[in-house]
Amino acid sequence: MSLYDDVVAIAKPYLGPAAERFVSRQLKGHLDIEGSQLSSHHLEELAKWCLVSGKLIMSEDQAQEFSRKVQGLR
Repeated sequence: MSLYDDVVAIAKPYLGPAAERFVSRQLKGHLDIEGSQLSSHHLEELAKWCLVSGKLIMSEDQAQEFSRKVQGLR
């Protein structure tokens, strides 16, 4: 399983079927990469954007937990 798949798996409990779309959008829009290009050195920045964007659609506590889990993949 790729790092991208791991991030999507973490996102699913928070975002359901929209998880893959959400993660792809963060990668393309904020990191300017595709899922296949995701590496461990991107995780801190991705976690930041998961928090910022996540707070728009879930509670702040959920967004922080989601962000911490993404960052924890390092």
